[in-house]
Amino acid sequence: MVAVMRVIVRFMLWCVLGVLPVSAVPRSEGVAVLYNRAVPESRKIAELYQETRGIPAENLIALDMPVVPDISRKEYEEMVAGPLRAEFDRRGWWRRRADSKGVIMPIVNRIKVLVTVKGVPLRIKNSATAKAAPGEAKSVAGGNPLAGKDMASVDSELAMFGAEGLPIDGVLQNRFYKTGDESIWNGGHPYLVLTARIDAPSAAICERMIGDAVEVEKGGLWGMAYVDISHKYPMGDKWMDRVAEECVDVGIPVVVDRFKDTFPKNYPMGDQAAFYYGWYDWHASGPFKNPQFKFKKGAIGIHLHSFSAAQLKTPTQNWCAAMLAKGAAVTVGNVYEPYLHLTHDFGILHERLLAGDCWVEACWKAMPVTSWQGVVLGDPLYTPFKHLLGTGEIRQEDKDFRALRAAKVQWRDDDDERWRQLDKAGERTRSGVFYEAHGLELVEQRRTADAMACFLKAKGMYVSAEDKLRQEFHVISADREAGRKDLAIQGLRHAQSVYGPIPVAEALQAWLDILDPPPPPAAKPAKSGGAKGSGKKP
Repeated sequence: MVAVMRVIVRFMLWCVLGVLPVSAVPRSEGVAVLYNRAVPESRKIAELYQETRGIPAENLIALDMPVVPDISRKEYEEMVAGPLRAEFDRRGWWRRRADSKGVIMPIVNRIKVLVTVKGVPLRIKNSATAKAAPGEAKSVAGGNPLAGKDMASVDSELAMFGAEGLPIDGVLQNRFYKTGDESIWNGGHPYLVLTARIDAPSAAICERMIGDAVEVEKGGLWGMAYVDISHKYPMGDKWMDRVAEECVDVGIPVVVDRFKDTFPKNYPMGDQAAFYYGWYDWHASGPFKNPQFKFKKGAIGIHLHSFSAAQLKTPTQNWCAAMLAKGAAVTVGNVYEPYLHLTHDFGILHERLLAGDCWVEACWKAMPVTSWQGVVLGDPLYTPFKHLLGTGEIRQEDKDFRALRAAKVQWRDDDDERWRQLDKAGERTRSGVFYEAHGLELVEQRRTADAMACFLKAKGMYVSAEDKLRQEFHVISADREAGRKDLAIQGLRHAQSVYGPIPVAEALQAWLDILDPPPPPAAKPAKSGGAKGSGKKP
C-alpha cells in the first residue's frame, strides 16, 4: 500500500500546484429559496437550507400556494409565477424589458438558482383549452408533436418564469444545454433561472439530503457505480454506456448490467453504492426492493422513466421518491410523459459532475428544454466531485477508492503497471475493492478469463456475504452474456446452496427464473356435463 499512498500524496500535490482545472464555485448570494407559507414544514426546510448554505436570509420567499401537488395552469400563473415575479421586482433582483415582439425578458438577473422545497406544488395539469397558434408553437427543432400540451413540472416552468408573452404549450429551448465549462455564476443567461427541488416522502428525508450533501462534499463522493443499460432504445442505451465509460476513465469501479431485464430483486450492491443510473421499470425494483439496502451517504441515484417523479410522497411508487428514501442525496425525474429526447441526458450529466460542476448546473446542461416535465431533486449546490483531484477530508471508507483514482492518474498510459501496483497493494491490505475493480475493468475490455481470477481473489478478501455474493454474480453474468447458459445456471444453483438464507440471495432465484423457468402449472381438468360446464343451453 506504501507505493499507492505515495501516489495519493503526489496526486494531492499536483492539485495544490494547480495542475488540474477547477470549476466555478457556486455563490450562495445568487440562490433564492421558495417555500409555501401555508405549510409549516415547508418553511422549516427552507430555513434549514438557507442557514446550511449561508444563503442571505432576505433570499427566502414565502408565497401562499395551494397545498396540493397538482395545480391548474391558472393557479400556477396567479399563485406562483405572478407573485414570484412581483417579489423579484420588489427586491430589485432583475431588470426586464420587452423585445420587438412584445415578449418581456430579463436582461439582468442577480438570482441564478431557485430552490423549491417540500410544500411547493409539483405539477401543472394540462389545460383543456391549450392550443398552439400556427408557427408559434414552442419546439426544439422541426415540427411540433407537442402542440396543445401544456402540462409541466412547476420547476421546469419556473426556469423561464421571467419571460412573459411566450406560448404556453410544448417546450422551450434550454440555451444552457451542452454549454460545457460555461458557468451560470458568471452572469450569462439572465432569462434563465436554474431550478432544483428539496422534496421527498418526508421532511426528515429532506433534512437528511441537505446534511448529507454538505458533509460528503468535504471529502467528495467515492464508491461503486452501477449502470443498468437494459437495451430499451438506442439513445438511452448510449447515455448509459457513456456513464460507464466515464467511470472507467476516472477510476471509479463500475458494474454494468447489459441484460434486457433490470438488476434482479435484492441484487447485492453492498454498502459502497455511490452511483446508480438505470432504466426502465415503472416502479423501484431490483436492489431497491431489499428493505436493508441503503445508498452510501451523498449518493447519486437515478432511474430513467417517463413518470419517475410523478409523485414524491410514496417511496414504493415510481422512482425518485424511492431513490431518496433509500438514502440517495440527489436524483432527477419526470412528472408526466416527456419523450426520451426531452429528458436529462445521463451521459452529459455525469460528465459535467466529473468536471466539477455543482448538481444544478450539471443537470441543466444535460436537459435540452424548459417548460416541460423534468425536475431536479436535491441540494443544487452539491458538488460531489469537488475533490476528485485528491484533495479534501480523507475518510477511512474512501481510501481504496481514492487510491484507484490516484493510480489512474499516475499510470494513465500504463494499465499493466497501474494494476501491478494496485494488485500488490491489495495483497498487502487484503482489499477486495482493488481486485473487484480490476475484474470489472477487465470485463469491459472483454478479458473475461482474467476478470474471473480477480473476482475469485476479491471474494476471498471481502468479509461480508453480500460482497462475496456480488463476485459470484460477476462470474455468472460473464457466463450468461457469453451464452454459457448451463454454466450460469450451475453457478446460480451453487450460490443458492451457499448464500440461501440471506435476503440478497433472492437475486439468484430471479435470474434462475429467467434462465431456467419452472414448468407452467398443470391445466385444470375440464368440468363435465350440463349447461354450467359447457356454457351451452341444454
